[in-house]
Parts: sequence; C-alpha cells; structure tokens
Amino acid sequence: MTPVSVIAPAKLNLFLHINNKRADGYHELETLFTFLDFGDELTFTLKNENNITLCGDTNDIPNEDNLIYKAALALQPYKKVSLGVNIKLIKKLPMGGGVGGGSSDAATTLLTLNKLWQCQLSIAELAKIGIQLGADVPVFVHGKTAVAQGIGEKLAPAELPKKWYCVVFPNVHISTAEIFTHPDLPRNTPKLSEGWKLAETRNDCEALVKKLNSEVEKTLLWLLKYGPSRMTGTGACCFVELDSQIAAQRVLNSLPSYWQGFVAPNTTNSPAHTQLDEWVK
Repeated sequence: MTPVSVIAPAKLNLFLHINNKRADGYHELETLFTFLDFGDELTFTLKNENNITLCGDTNDIPNEDNLIYKAALALQPYKKVSLGVNIKLIKKLPMGGGVGGGSSDAATTLLTLNKLWQCQLSIAELAKIGIQLGADVPVFVHGKTAVAQGIGEKLAPAELPKKWYCVVFPNVHISTAEIFTHPDLPRNTPKLSEGWKLAETRNDCEALVKKLNSEVEKTLLWLLKYGPSRMTGTGACCFVELDSQIAAQRVLNSLPSYWQGFVAPNTTNSPAHTQLDEWVK
C-alpha cells in the first residue's frame, strides 16, 4: 500500500489578545493565525491489520497522550474501510514552541485519514472532532489564514501579503497551561474593531513570558536588529517578518549557535490542504 506523506505546517500568531476569562476556565481571545510552508512530516501507510500504530519522533509520549494517535482513534467510528494505519512522524517543529506542532499533527491526521479511510466527513465535522483534541486544532483543519475568536473556534478568513519569516526557538519550553493560569496574565484587552492594523496589536502573553523566562526576552531583543520582533502563541518561539527569502536567510545565518531556527514564507492555504488536494486529483 503506497505511503502518503503530508506536511503538518507551523502556524504563527501574528497577534494574540486575551479578552476575558470565562466561568469554565477557558479564555476568550482574538488572534490572527497564518500558516508557514514548513512543518512536521507525517507519513501514512494503510495496512490490513485493523489497528493504529505510531512510530518516529514521538519523544516516547504514550499513545493515549499523543494527539496524532488520539486523532486517528477519533476517526475510527467513521471509516468505511476495514484497514488500519501506520503513522510515521518526522518532527521538525519544536515542542512547547507556540508554533502549533501537536495541534497541526492532529489536524493533518484528521484530514489525511478522512480521505484514506473514506470517512467522507466535512471540514466542519472534522473541526468539531478537532476541538475536542485541542483549541487550535480546528484552525489547522480549516487550513486558511484567519482571525480566530472565542476560544479559537470562531474563524473569519483574512488576506495577508506574502512575507518571509525567520522563526527562532530559544531552546526553552513554555507551558501553555502555566501561562493561561498565571495571575499576571492580562485578561481585559478590548475586542478589535473591523479596521484593526497589525502595528496596533500585540501578544498579551509576551510580557509575562519574558518575565518568567529571560531567554525569550533575549531572543526578542536580538531579533529587533532585523525588524519588529514578536513572540508567537504562549512561546517560546519568536519571529521577525521580512520581505524576502534572502533577508530572512541572512537573519538565520547570524543566529547564535545556542538557539535553533528556520525560515519559511507564509501561505494563505495550509500546505496540508494543498498536498491532499493534489493527491486526490
């Protein structure tokens, strides 16, 4: 059975505003997601044994805690074929980096197995399954640059010019749960009007993460030499937006050896969607 390899792309939060905390513990937020043409690689191979196996760069996370496995398991009741699957992960996105690695892996699993297992679920139905796996998963399922509201489930498409990004991971891991439960996190940013400008936005998590982790602050200060820098999500990855691949590569080439990074352009449509659409053709 022919293996199918699909990119699980990185995302950047170009801004992230926390509007308030709900009674159920979730936060109301507004954020602008864009996808990058770079990410983890997932290879799916159907097999006659009717089970799910996972291999590769899983970091020894037990299957019951792995979002890839959980996504495949969630689709099992809908499949129209009596075939199992082996999924191999090649990890390129840092864990705990704020670029959506786990959520993207889960969404790519849902999208790919929906086709391989002939589940015939709509994007809306897949997103509904995705929200049970994580708040960011529906964004990757929909696969369009968007402004997200609510807890991340209300999406409005957004058009952005093509830019190149140098994304830097300062080799520290940030706990999303720790940031969102911290008493010093701002939780009262007013909701945006329709005429918002990116320069008038910010990441509400950034000041707190810098206070808790000096390495993130150092990264943001270092990137300022090349342009306005910002942290994505709850960190730890930081980025600078540039007009060309050459300019972005120049930043990456100057990166201190104790940090990691990559260069990629943004893309309106998720590379996972693009690849799967081409494969179906």
